[in-house]
Parts: sequence; C-alpha cells; structure tokens
Amino acid sequence: MSDEIIARKVGQIGRITLNRPKALNALSMDMVTAMTSALLAWKDDDSVKAIVVDGEGDKGFCAGGDIRMLHDSGKAGGAEAWRFWHDEYQLNTLIKHYPKPYVALIDGITMGGGVGISVHGSHRVAGDRTMLAMPETGIGFFPDVGGTYFLPRLAGEIGMWMGLTGARLKAPDCVATGIATHYTPSAELPALITALESADLSDGERLEIILEEHSGDPGDSDLAMTRGLIDAAFTGNDVAAMVARISDAGDVWSQKQAKIIATKSPTALKLTCAAIRSGADKSFKEVMRQELRLSTRCLGGVDFYEGVRAVIIDKDNTPNWSPATLDGVDDAMIEAYFKPLAAEQELTFLGDET
Repeated sequence: MSDEIIARKVGQIGRITLNRPKALNALSMDMVTAMTSALLAWKDDDSVKAIVVDGEGDKGFCAGGDIRMLHDSGKAGGAEAWRFWHDEYQLNTLIKHYPKPYVALIDGITMGGGVGISVHGSHRVAGDRTMLAMPETGIGFFPDVGGTYFLPRLAGEIGMWMGLTGARLKAPDCVATGIATHYTPSAELPALITALESADLSDGERLEIILEEHSGDPGDSDLAMTRGLIDAAFTGNDVAAMVARISDAGDVWSQKQAKIIATKSPTALKLTCAAIRSGADKSFKEVMRQELRLSTRCLGGVDFYEGVRAVIIDKDNTPNWSPATLDGVDDAMIEAYFKPLAAEQELTFLGDET
C-alpha cells in the first residue's frame, strides 16, 4: 500500500486520506492503485458500513492528476499515460457504482482528478476552503474523470460554463448546484469524522443523521445572480456562437467570461463542448469509455503539450495554441477523437461494480 494513501478501518468506517499535501494531494499512479485496492477490499467486508475520504493538509482535497507525468509519457509514446487514465477511470467507475455510502470531504482545492474521486460518490461535503473546478481547457485538455457525465447533468448550462471556462466554485456554489450534498464548516470537519468513526451505522439512516447534525448554511451562491446569463450564453453546440453571445452581452460578468475563454485552447473548447453534449444521454460506463478515447487522442495532438508547458513547466502562461482560433478547428478533426481505440486499448471495467 502506498504511503501516499493512508487507508485504515476505524469503527465501521473505511477511511482513506490522500497523503501528498505538498502536491495538494494530486493523484499519482500509486494512489490510484492503493485507493482501488482499499475500496475493493472493503466492498464485501460486512464490518465496513461506509467510506470516508479526505485530504491531508489545509489547502487541498485533491488538486488533480499527475499532469507532468502525463505530458512526459505522451512525449515518450504514451503507455504510462494511457495506463494511468485507464486505471483512474476504473476507480471513478468503482466509486460511481459503490454499494456503500461514500463520503468525500472536499474541503480545499478540488480539481480534475480530485473531482473524479469525490463527485461520483454518494455524499460530498464541502467546507469553507472548498474551491472546485474543472480547468482542463486551460492546458489543452477536456474535463475527464467523468466530467462529461456530471457536467451535462447540472441544471441549465452550468456544466457547459464550468467545462469551457474552468470556473471556480466555492462552497455555496457547490451546494447550490448539487455538486456538494452537504456543507460543514472547516473547523467542524474533525468532529464530523469522529462522529462517523464512533457511530453504529448498522441503521442506514444514522449516517444521514450525523451528516445533517454537522451541516450548516454555506451562505448565498453567486449563481443565483448569474444563472440567467449562463443559460443564455452557453446554449447550443457551437462554441463560436457562445463566444459571440458573451461578447455581445456587454455586462461585466459576460466580458470577464469572454476574456477567460479567449485564453483557452480552441481545440479543447470544441472537444469539451462535443463531449459534454455527447455525455448527456450516455451511461456512466459509456462516458468513461469515451473519455479514455478522447484522453488517448489528446496525446497525439499539440495543445495538451503546449498547455502543460505554459502552465506547469515554463509557467509563462502564454500558450501558443494550434490552431490558434476556433475557426481553425475542423469539425472532422474533433469527430476523430471519438472513434474507438484499438481493442486492447479500450477501457475495461473491474467487473465488480454493477
């Protein structure tokens, strides 16, 4: 078991703590493997009634995946990157179909891979430090780890807005969208964990009662004011039309969104839009299989490497996207991302989840 994951049984709880605080608990391959092993072991263990997952340190629940490794692997042929995504998506699917309550304490930065190991669980508890986002279009990628499943299932066009802009949601926003099922003040989270660890959870309602007892009011979400603008701007399947509507709107919020989208990869924007629309009527497994196709194909493009260079490696934040404009991104090129992989590369499932 990796020391980057602390997995143990406490009372009737299977406890998983992500233990890479200096890296904001970003997921490594060892962490994915260790989490999967623990969850499979506890799945049929009658002494474990629920799972509780948190992150070590005050800053991050989980800031994503090992982007640098994915970049370097892609440059070297992609085998390690493909294996990471394949196993990570297996883990996401295991969590989605897990037969026991799965409580993720998303207090702190929760991005990308961190969303993948939380949002698909049965319970997501936001705290004061919660800052959740799917920022992948900024590195020439798309919101994977089941992002193209949960984003289109949010109300209106909130999911499209989040996917294209990488919008950052605080605790009130997470509760308002349903991404979080509960809010607990950060200072109260240790008491919540203690209560869960010491409880008799044989009665299924006990867990719900404990979560409610430690829940509070996160305050008002800004989405109450911007929801109408979001839905008007991000409707349809044409990213260029969305950008035009935002640019024409003239209000301060829309001007800000236009500036943000202008910094993103045009290819990633079109790919994200297509994937979110495609994921709206697919099963979770169908979406995950599709996402592995898209991820693997991103290794054969340009923008993922350029985005990681600009944000992670050189940190100049001035990526040179190719093509540089939405008009330059051919629809046929986007469609090619969705084609099946070679049979041996397609996503396989663990066979345990239903």
